[in-house]
Amino acid sequence: MKSWQWIIQLVLVVGLIVVGIYVGVSVQNTISNQLEPVRDMTGALSTQVAVVLHPTPTILPDPVTIVHEVRNLARLETIKFSLEKIITAEIRQGVFDWLVGDRLLFVAHGEVIAGVDLNKLNPEDLRVEGSVLYVTLPDPEIFVVAIDNQKSYVYDRDTGIFTRGEVNLETEARRAAELEIEKSALEDGILDLAAQNAESYLSRLFRDLGYPEVIFE
Repeated sequence: MKSWQWIIQLVLVVGLIVVGIYVGVSVQNTISNQLEPVRDMTGALSTQVAVVLHPTPTILPDPVTIVHEVRNLARLETIKFSLEKIITAEIRQGVFDWLVGDRLLFVAHGEVIAGVDLNKLNPEDLRVEGSVLYVTLPDPEIFVVAIDNQKSYVYDRDTGIFTRGEVNLETEARRAAELEIEKSALEDGILDLAAQNAESYLSRLFRDLGYPEVIFE
């Protein structure tokens, strides 16, 4: 075979390969472009299904506000306790708990604020003898017992086969948690600490007002 014939055959083979590659790429791009709407539709459908299965809650506050009471406060808050309690709430437990029982484990984070209500401080509770100021403070009290909703949560809940759970069980658990948190704060001496802090703060205040010696009775 002559050399020029061999060169022509080589050029033809290379040309066919190039054409084949070009055609294959074009077909692939065409198929991809045709499938793109299907992918978009599938993605949109998946998003819609996710929205149906996991809807975003809509909060609609009532624009009407009812004011029940307006009071002047002179509370001197002197201490705050932050506590955590684990509450078990259950209903219809027993032999048939696996059928109709309901049990939840609630982890409650809360705070207790205590201090002295200076509105209860009367003129006769203050007297001056010489350079000494005698003060009789009102009894310390708890002002706030609140559950921190951002940190509190239901850790576990078991319901029977034939029940969807008691609607108010978590509410009852929260109420019990508030009582237990307040009880724990009292047992830990929050009122005594509130009184001590109030005396310390007011002692500095009265000295700044010109009373060199302050005695709390």
